[in-house]
Amino acid sequence: MLLRARVRRPAAAGASPLRPIRPSPAPLNTTSATTDTSPSSAPDPEGVAAEVATLLSRCSGDWKLAIAASDLPSRLSHAAVSSLLLRRASSSPRIHPKLLLDFFYWSRRRLGPSPPSPDALAHLAVSLCAAGLFPQANGLLDLMIRAYPTPSLVLSSVHRALSGSNHDRRPAVLDVLVDTYKKTGRVREGAEVVLLMKDLGLAPSLRCCNALLKDLLRADALDLLWKVRGFMEGAGISPDVYTYATLIEAYCKGRDFDSARKVLEEMRETGCNLNAVTYNILIVGLCRAGAVEEAFGFKKEMEDYGLVPDEFTYGAIINGLCKRGRPSQAKCLLDEMSSAGLTPNLVVYSTLVGGFMREGNVDEAFKIIKEMSAAGVHPNKTIYDNLIRGLCKLGQMGRAAEVVKEMIRIGHIADTVTFNHLIEGHLRQRNKEEAFSLLNEMRKDGISPNVYTYSIMINGLCQNGESETAGGLLDQMIAEGMKPNAFVYAPLISGYCREGNFSLAREALKKMISSNELPDLYCYNSLIIGLCKVGKMEEAIEYYDQMVEKGLHPNEFTYDGLIHGCSVTGNLEKAEHLFHQMLNSGLQPKDFIYARLLEGYFKSDNLEKVSSTLQSMLDRGVIPDNGLYGLVIHNLSKSGHTHAAFRVLSLIEKNGSVPDLHIYSSLISGLCKAGDIEKAVGLLDEIAEKGVEPGIVCYNALIDGLCKSGNVSHARNVFNSIFGKGLMPNCVTYTALIDGYCKAGDMHDAIGLYNEMLARGVRPDAFVYSVLTAGCSNSGDLQQALFITEEMVLKGYASISSFNALVHGFCKRGKLEETVKFLHVMMDKDIVPNLLTVKNIISGLDEAGKLSEAHTIFVELPQKASQRDGDHLSSLLTDMINQGLVPLDVIHNMIESHCKQGDLDKALMLHDALVAKGALTGCTSYLALLDGLCRKSKLTEALDLLKEMEKMGIRPSEDQCMVLLNSLHSSGFIQEYNKVFDTMLCYKWLQKERNSVGNSEETANAE
Repeated sequence: MLLRARVRRPAAAGASPLRPIRPSPAPLNTTSATTDTSPSSAPDPEGVAAEVATLLSRCSGDWKLAIAASDLPSRLSHAAVSSLLLRRASSSPRIHPKLLLDFFYWSRRRLGPSPPSPDALAHLAVSLCAAGLFPQANGLLDLMIRAYPTPSLVLSSVHRALSGSNHDRRPAVLDVLVDTYKKTGRVREGAEVVLLMKDLGLAPSLRCCNALLKDLLRADALDLLWKVRGFMEGAGISPDVYTYATLIEAYCKGRDFDSARKVLEEMRETGCNLNAVTYNILIVGLCRAGAVEEAFGFKKEMEDYGLVPDEFTYGAIINGLCKRGRPSQAKCLLDEMSSAGLTPNLVVYSTLVGGFMREGNVDEAFKIIKEMSAAGVHPNKTIYDNLIRGLCKLGQMGRAAEVVKEMIRIGHIADTVTFNHLIEGHLRQRNKEEAFSLLNEMRKDGISPNVYTYSIMINGLCQNGESETAGGLLDQMIAEGMKPNAFVYAPLISGYCREGNFSLAREALKKMISSNELPDLYCYNSLIIGLCKVGKMEEAIEYYDQMVEKGLHPNEFTYDGLIHGCSVTGNLEKAEHLFHQMLNSGLQPKDFIYARLLEGYFKSDNLEKVSSTLQSMLDRGVIPDNGLYGLVIHNLSKSGHTHAAFRVLSLIEKNGSVPDLHIYSSLISGLCKAGDIEKAVGLLDEIAEKGVEPGIVCYNALIDGLCKSGNVSHARNVFNSIFGKGLMPNCVTYTALIDGYCKAGDMHDAIGLYNEMLARGVRPDAFVYSVLTAGCSNSGDLQQALFITEEMVLKGYASISSFNALVHGFCKRGKLEETVKFLHVMMDKDIVPNLLTVKNIISGLDEAGKLSEAHTIFVELPQKASQRDGDHLSSLLTDMINQGLVPLDVIHNMIESHCKQGDLDKALMLHDALVAKGALTGCTSYLALLDGLCRKSKLTEALDLLKEMEKMGIRPSEDQCMVLLNSLHSSGFIQEYNKVFDTMLCYKWLQKERNSVGNSEETANAE
């Protein structure tokens, strides 16, 4: 029964009379415990819905006021609203769908956001679409799919709403539903709804399907795209040109160009009009995939079918050509484009400029700029950035600066991107001063450096060996409130490791982790590989474990560093374990990983493992290249296992590979080393019989092998035969034979061959000079040796080996003064003496019978050297003492010489080195040290030294003690004299009274 609305004004003329107003219900007493909640008292949802329908249909004014004036708001519920929305459009009274929608939104504000049933919403959506109110239906369906996210539930409700109504074969509500899913970012759910329509006998329109296919393509959901295409075929939805265009693009995206061509054929067969857009899609896809020639073919096909290529066609092919490094061909297309009356746009010109800059053709790039300006197309900021970046990569910094000025002149602003290019360019040129100057200029101009700016700076400095400076920039970056990322930390860690500064590398990694920036694989690899190179394997393994714990997957470079490090340090068991870990992780080791293992096996002379590793490579389908086979054969030949080396040669030939000349040269060297000269010469002939022309590398191996076996005359014959075979000897050839002559003592022929080498224009290397210097020094021709050394220095080939040979020659002939002078020349040339230098000095003086004078060189040289070189020489000598390479007499003499000259620190350093080695310092050296310490007022140290003498059982004679005491007393060191005297008496080294000591001049003079 319809309740009468409570209104005070009379009813409008013609309106149906309303019943008397029902008394207002008593207000709800929230404190009462007797409220009636029985089912009989609850409002009937259908009844309330009917009342609302009547009121809405009859109210010609503001229905909201009419409802508000009634008691309907108090009885309204979600169930009542659902019942209202479920009324069929044909039900009486009829209500317009728009009015129902307005009421629904009004009721939501009163009742809360809880939605009506999905069927209710679906009914209203169908009504709205039937009335052509598609935007309103879209909004309602958006609410529906948010409330009910399961696509099958939503579609079922829409299907029930359509049942029994006279709807089209493809009702509009289905299109709106699919569009709603897409607009709300649920394109996959939209496709799912379409696929579910098959079982319900429903289908959206062709327009809807085309739009869905396009959106699925953009979302890279090709799996669903092909399913929707299959649905269309099953539902009898015939494709049009837009469908075909999307399918072609999808096939191109999947690089299935054959299928894309078939789509074109199908279009022709079905009479679908092919247009330029369809061809352009295919051409773009082909160009993106690098199939530019195919794209040219379809351009021609377009023209054959009477279609005219447009700007898009030319732009796509020009872009494709430039990406493939063919800008010159792209330029021809630009000319063709202009001839066809088409105007290239900014994008086309920009592509060409970028293409020419990438290949370093700066002049052609500037011609394009000139051409585009003449055509009225002005370069934009992107084009200028391309020019600046390209010029900076080529190191043309002056020209890059000019382009920046031009860019600013025409109104563009030099921004962070511009400065980044310039900074990177200067750092590539190792011009850090200019890079820092630009960084400061940025700040002055109010342009803030970004993370990438700092990344460039840090990477550039690290590449130039200035990692500590780069570390300062990292701190500055953090201070400015920027958060460094892995691209900043990675080059810094790598730089520290390259410079051997592992403590700072570790610190950088810790800083990175503490700032919640996860180190990437490159960061860990830099640290792991760096540690492996210096043999710190335990620490490298620790970082490897840490990396795995953080969820990073080691790559082949990680394993390469670790396996190489373990192999070099002799831990082959760990190397094999890591190798199997690599296999278990799914990585397939490349041949260079196997090479690391093989190097370790060769080092340990484990030929069985060498053989099994080679076999396992072949079993896993990894075919060694000539480089790896060469490594194996070289090591086998070098270690005297020539039979095994030839078995590997047979394996190469069996696998169908062709050994290179380096492999043959290793075999020849091995045969010569084994003394099998005949077989070595025979192998050279055998190579020629196989159709492989023995190159100079094989002859070099034979000549070198003959010389090392002492057969220099045979080597010379082979050398002479080279010219008749059309080959020219190189530096290696001459060096091998010159070395042979020098070792045989035939300096006349060695020098003659050297002069011939120069006459033929073959440039000598450092090894030639070293060999000749050693030969001349050993033969006693020091003048010639000096001449060769001077020439070597002039040509920039100064080497420690050459200088060492001369040092030995000087010492061998007892020329101490010349030795010291020459050693200073060495250090002036920044050639620092090494262990061999010291060995040569000692062995040379020993041969000359002047070993007792060695201390003269070792004491005088550091005194006249720079602080750096002096410290190095002292450290070097200490190392040699520790290795037992310096005779004790020489060391004792040096200690005494240093004490006499007041250089107590160096004397004590030598003494400490002897004690650490367990050798005894001579008594006279101890007394010299005691005298030196007392004269420096280092009484405590002097008494400790006396105690050490007593402990070591070194007992000076009474006369030696008196000499020391008299020297101290006469020099006024009375306190020192008293303490030393008392200690000597305590140790029973003296028997005399103290007052007689000072008068023992005669004893002192005698000493």
